[in-house]
Amino acid sequence: MKIKDFLKENQISVGDNAYLLLEKIGTQYERVLRKIENEIGESAKMSKSKGNVVDPEEAVERYGADTVRLYILFAAPPDQDFEWTEEGIRGAYRFLTRLWNFVLDRADRLRDIDYRREDLKNLQGKARDIRRRVHETVKGFLEDMERNFQFNTAIAKIMKLFNDLANFDPKGDEDWKVLKEGVETLLLLLAPITPHICEELWQEIGKEGLISEENFPEPDLEALKVEEVEIPVQVNGKVRARVRVPFGADEETVKEVALRNERVRAYTEGKEIRKVVYVPNKLINIVVS
Repeated sequence: MKIKDFLKENQISVGDNAYLLLEKIGTQYERVLRKIENEIGESAKMSKSKGNVVDPEEAVERYGADTVRLYILFAAPPDQDFEWTEEGIRGAYRFLTRLWNFVLDRADRLRDIDYRREDLKNLQGKARDIRRRVHETVKGFLEDMERNFQFNTAIAKIMKLFNDLANFDPKGDEDWKVLKEGVETLLLLLAPITPHICEELWQEIGKEGLISEENFPEPDLEALKVEEVEIPVQVNGKVRARVRVPFGADEETVKEVALRNERVRAYTEGKEIRKVVYVPNKLINIVVS
């Protein structure tokens, strides 16, 4: 059994004894204690006698109010306790720093982009996928917030959307319109949680007025429709290619698309197809001998 598992099972905090030792040898125990707790054991319950009380004003001064708000709301559901860790709040700070740098690096281009929803109706490929993820995030965020204010899962969806946007490399104007809608939507969703940074970035991308006065986003139901899906093609249980097929396509259609794929043909030509296993919209496995 690992030390941290033993401590947790027996409800022993490493801070209970480490604090006494560090205090006796006169070291800067607050910083050392937090490092020990993060790496070895379960964090000690906050207590003045243990010297591990977190001063909110100190945390705000060091990381900013938005970081503290984000960390507290993301750390656990509102009806549960959570242990304050230095690594946790640093993670929230890193996320906001990445968001800040991401938007500022693209702000000049985003300011020049205007769009209407009608402009985004006939997207293809990656741009269509990104826009669907944007509106899936809006839908999921609203569901989480309406179900007992589940801030932590709502924030997790925002972070996943940010990663999708950060990995999107826009080429032409159509792609940039998708990216601008995505950035605007992300900022609108995040604004109630981290209002200061969102207000600043809202201005940076050329928006007029306060973000706090904007309407909250609603999901575009048309964008949520899935017309195509990419699925893996296995030959004898090993993935050999990925193909795009119509959403809900039948087995015969998907098999034809898969067998036209050059990489799949290399493993199936001249061989007998003994069996086809198709999981709709998920995968197809072609068994040959």
